[in-house]
Amino acid sequence: MKKIVTLAALVCLPLGFAQADEADLKARADKSKAAIADFSNNLKNQLQAAIKEGGPVKAISVCNTVAPALAKEESDKYKMHIGRTSLKVRNSKNAPDAWETKVLKAFEERKAKGEPLDTMTYSEVVENNGKKEFRFMKAIPTGEVCLKCHGENIDPAVKAKLDELYPNDKARGFKLGDLRGAFTVRQTM
Repeated sequence: MKKIVTLAALVCLPLGFAQADEADLKARADKSKAAIADFSNNLKNQLQAAIKEGGPVKAISVCNTVAPALAKEESDKYKMHIGRTSLKVRNSKNAPDAWETKVLKAFEERKAKGEPLDTMTYSEVVENNGKKEFRFMKAIPTGEVCLKCHGENIDPAVKAKLDELYPNDKARGFKLGDLRGAFTVRQTM
């Protein structure tokens, strides 16, 4: 499936981008996956430690302050921009751009057809301000632990902390297995 997505991205390339060779795109996708894995694992470890120390309320501070720092650290390490986005964002700084919105909606369609979210990715070469950019996204499924802060029945103490830090929070009401959002990568070519 991964090869099909890469080939599909090649077919969908705007005129002039067709010269990007498949080996380069595969290498960029592999590097994107590695960067996302590092970011995801580091964030997960920080969240688990915070939950162990002070429950979900403590974990909110990890998402609020630690996650952006981790994203910057991994972005610098891999020389690309790494972030998270969703159709229902908690932090408006993570709002999807038009390309990310299109991919997130396509992820929802793919999920509806039975494709598993945990392995769902998409990549494409696009033009951004006159420069070629490799874009990559990996779906984030809603897991059991996510529901403590993103679910339908949020503990009042957690809700109060979320309301304090994120007055425009839209990232609630998720169910187990929903598309929570996606990791997103941009690499200038």
